[in-house]
Amino acid sequence: MSTSEDASTHGAPQAPPAGPSGNRAESNDLGRALHGWRDRIAPETVGLPAGGVRRAAGLRREELARLAALSVDYITRLEQGRATSPSPQVLASLARALRLSADERTYLYRLAGQPEPGPGHVSSHIPPGLRRLLDQLAGAPLSVHDAAWNLVEWNQQWAALFGDPSTLRGRERNIVWRHFAGRTGRVRQTSEQRSAFETTTVADLRAATGRYPADHELRSLVRDLRSVSPAFAELWDSGIVGTHASGSKSVVHPEVGTLSLDCDILVAAGSDLRVVAYTAAPGSEAAERLKLLGVIGTQAMT
Repeated sequence: MSTSEDASTHGAPQAPPAGPSGNRAESNDLGRALHGWRDRIAPETVGLPAGGVRRAAGLRREELARLAALSVDYITRLEQGRATSPSPQVLASLARALRLSADERTYLYRLAGQPEPGPGHVSSHIPPGLRRLLDQLAGAPLSVHDAAWNLVEWNQQWAALFGDPSTLRGRERNIVWRHFAGRTGRVRQTSEQRSAFETTTVADLRAATGRYPADHELRSLVRDLRSVSPAFAELWDSGIVGTHASGSKSVVHPEVGTLSLDCDILVAAGSDLRVVAYTAAPGSEAAERLKLLGVIGTQAMT
């Protein structure tokens, strides 16, 4: 994760005048803007290797597709003007992957002919100040989640610890859904840890539905969770409340074994984003295994 300065100081794509017909889609301003934003991002600033022969310093289409959880074909069609009506969810993913400023994000939605999400919708926008903080904490596995607990961003250390999430789509990036649907992944919980996790995440979703009454995706998530999990439905109907506290987690990694880690959840000031950080005591066995993961990354050892 790295800082993305306001692109107005770095030659970011600006809104060109509309053509004679006033129809921006005809001149493919959306495609040109996406290409320009992609070109300005050095791969290493978003945790990607910069090796190999490159015709330009920026991201390749397949790299942007991976970061935004979209297909390469769709990115190509957007840039070539053959796909002109991306959904608000796609635009949010692109804005996040391209590290757009607030003004650029507004411009992106305008070019796509979509209303920018208002205060009644869950936001996944990461402000520049939080990006700078994430850069300074990059030595530990970090993930960022929105108010509905959708995975928004992660660093290389997090991917090495839990597995590369770039191929996950939709609900599979939501940790509450994955938990109650039985997709536990590499985390092992005691009954007390599981109870605390379920209590606090259900309470979080309940609070989020109050803050974001117009967010249809959030309400759809709650309905589907009630349908797939009797345990979730029981907790939801009970009106349970709870707050997050620092705790510990055991992560079973296929290459380096079990790591016992401290887990801290930080709420970014001025937003509903959750930053989840995993750390180990200096000199501990878990700390040494984290260092090893930093070397091997997401590759399997042979």
